[in-house]
Amino acid sequence: MTVAERDITVRDFLIFQLKLVLDGLKDFAVFNLSLGAMVLDLLAGQGRRPRLFYSVLRLSERWDLWLNLHGAVQGMEEEGNEDGLFGASAAGDDTLLGQLEMLVRGGDRPSSREERSDSAPAVPD
Repeated sequence: MTVAERDITVRDFLIFQLKLVLDGLKDFAVFNLSLGAMVLDLLAGQGRRPRLFYSVLRLSERWDLWLNLHGAVQGMEEEGNEDGLFGASAAGDDTLLGQLEMLVRGGDRPSSREERSDSAPAVPD
């Protein structure tokens, strides 16, 4: 079982909520796009060459791979890291999580509290 600090758990919760919202929006859009694509394929090609419908399927699959809704959890538990979802992803990876990590951190290594306190400017007396 994964154990993480409170701020990491809150961050992971917010990331998961964002992923759920994006997944729901994708489902709504793909539902409507697939209906329209199938109707157009049936009308234009008499159903023999459903190009648009399969294009929608490919688009939906690419989106799912990018979103990777639950994939990071498996990696997080396998590695036993204490950095939550970011510890299970590679910064800059071709997924939403990898891109968020690169945006937030600029790389894979979390800045520890000790590093942050060491890099803080000295306050004059």
